[in-house]
Formats: sequence, C-alpha cells, structure tokens
Amino acid sequence: MEARLRTVARSGRFTYGPLGRELEQAIAERTGARHAVAVGNGTDALVILLRAAGIGPGDEVIVPAYTFFATASSVLHVGAEPVLVDILPGSYAMDPEAARAAITERTRAIMPVHLFSQMADMRRLRDLADEHGLLLLEDSAEGIDMVMGGVHAGLWGKGGVLSFFPTKTLGSLGDAGMVLTDDDEVAARARRLRSHGQEVDGSYEYLELGYNSRLDEIQSAVLLTRLETLGAEIERRAEIAARYDRQLAALAPAVRTPWFPETAEPGNPVFYVYLIESDRRDALVEYLTEHGVGTEVYYPRALTEQPALAALAGARHPVPVAVAASRRAVGLPLYPDLTDDQVDRVCELIARFHKETP
Repeated sequence: MEARLRTVARSGRFTYGPLGRELEQAIAERTGARHAVAVGNGTDALVILLRAAGIGPGDEVIVPAYTFFATASSVLHVGAEPVLVDILPGSYAMDPEAARAAITERTRAIMPVHLFSQMADMRRLRDLADEHGLLLLEDSAEGIDMVMGGVHAGLWGKGGVLSFFPTKTLGSLGDAGMVLTDDDEVAARARRLRSHGQEVDGSYEYLELGYNSRLDEIQSAVLLTRLETLGAEIERRAEIAARYDRQLAALAPAVRTPWFPETAEPGNPVFYVYLIESDRRDALVEYLTEHGVGTEVYYPRALTEQPALAALAGARHPVPVAVAASRRAVGLPLYPDLTDDQVDRVCELIARFHKETP
C-alpha cells in the first residue's frame, strides 16, 4: 500500500487516473460485471445509477423500509419518490409480496437492498419486475463477493452499486463507491454524470448537468491493495460468525443469531455485520459499552419513522417487521483482526447480562 501511495504522490495525479481505471478493471473481473464505474462514494453511486437508468420526476421506486437512509434519499435526489415496503424476517431484505402490493401506475423501478450478510430474494424480485415491466436496480452497497444463482450482487437487473466506506467488507481510508452494470448505455451515462456531464474528462464540453464524483487515486491505491487479501478476510469473518453462532445459540430465544430464509436461488453469505436480535437490545448495548465492547445499532428507526420522509405518501404503508427489527437488532464486533479471545469475551458478557440483569 505504501508503494502505491508513493506512486500517487510522485505522479501528481490525485483524482481518477490510472489506479482508478485499474481498480475498475479489477472489480469488473471479480464481480463479472461488464462495466464498473468508480465514483466518489456509495451514495453518489446510487444517485448516478438511478439517473443513468432513466429514473426521474414523476417516477416511484419501491425500496425497503429497513435500510440506510441513502437508499431512500438517493431516489429523492433524482426527483423521484421512494415507496417504502416491509422486509422479510431474517434476511432484512425487501418482502417480494409487499413490493407487489405497492406497485402503482407510477412505479418505474424496484430497488432491493442486500444487508449485513445475505442478498435479497433476487429471482422472485426479478420475476416481479419482469411481470410488470419495471426496472430492477440494486442497492448492493454491502454486496461485494455476494452471489446468488451464480450472479454477483448488483447484476440481476439494470445495475447496482458498491460502497467502499471504511467499515465495509472492502473498505477504503475514506469515501469511495462503484456503479456495476452490464448495460453499455447505463455505463456510458454513469461515466458522464460522475464528471460534471462531460463525455470525455478534460474536454470542457458538458452534455448534461452531472456531479463532481470522481474516485481519487489514493483510495484506488488502498482498495487495490486490500483486494489482494479480501478472500482471506471474508473467510476470517465467516470463522468469527461461526464462533458467535456456537456460543450464543444457548441464549435462545433471548438472543436470536443470524438466520437465512430460503430463497428461490441459492446464495452465499458474506458477513459484513454480525447482527443479533434481543428484546432488551438497548439495555444490552449499554451493558456492553460499560464493559468496553463496541456495538452498532442497525437501524434505530425504520425509514417510515424518519422525519425527512414523513410527508411521503409511500411512507404510510404498514411495515411491522421493519419496525420490530429497528427495536431489536444490534451489530456485534466483526472484523478480520478480531481475535478468538475477544469473540469469547463478547459472548461471555452477553451471557452474563442475561443471567445477572433483570
């Protein structure tokens, strides 16, 4: 990594350049995508994907109610309206039947999200999109190396995205993102939109209003280096998840460990987050914090409860599973450098909490 960073510093080229193009090629080869378009961050990737696919004012896009805010805000940023629907227990992904019920004459796209460790049921969602003549887009920000039915996350429909935020399975030292697509026209427009609307960088000819969202060379250097160990890191994440599974199983039903609902096509788990559920989530978080264990609540509010989205007609669908998850779910420490002793310590504290606290 140091060698690559020195190369960047000596080159004087700090925005999208040779390392950015090398990263795009490496991600395309790893995912099987025809095109990988590097951008400044995962949220920009969503906005650019939506615009490149033709989503705009007057359109409705169906998204799950349990996800990071950017899934919905990106739809609003292109002038369309997100319609929030419920999720399936376990996968935390969009419920295909809830999506079916939300389709109207204005619906233009369905955009599922792949959360934590597994993909949404993409066969059912693609069949639904095809049945109604809708675009299928994917918020696959967490989906690096997730595959279902032999197809990488982000490539089941018109396109998807990757985020390389520092906490992600493949993380940079800042913000970075990628648009994935097999569609030549979507890719060409995404490349134009990331650079202010220029067909060719540096041409100073702008065909439409775009964004300043070129991936910088420093993050490209970091990501190219981290790609070399990604497979081993994913294997270590799986080992840690299995260790949690074994030790926390005895605490059921007070603690619910990750589970994998049956899908129409087989998929492979890739543990970005190890998420448990507990009826006493907030007290457990406080206890673990007091004992030096970090946690992350994903997500403390369903999108239907976000003030910025309250006026949306599409935020009024009942989403009981999403709301329940927002009250019960919490992520435990999970990263490749975590030791077995540290995992055991977390499990010991969770067991002690349930034994000692009322």
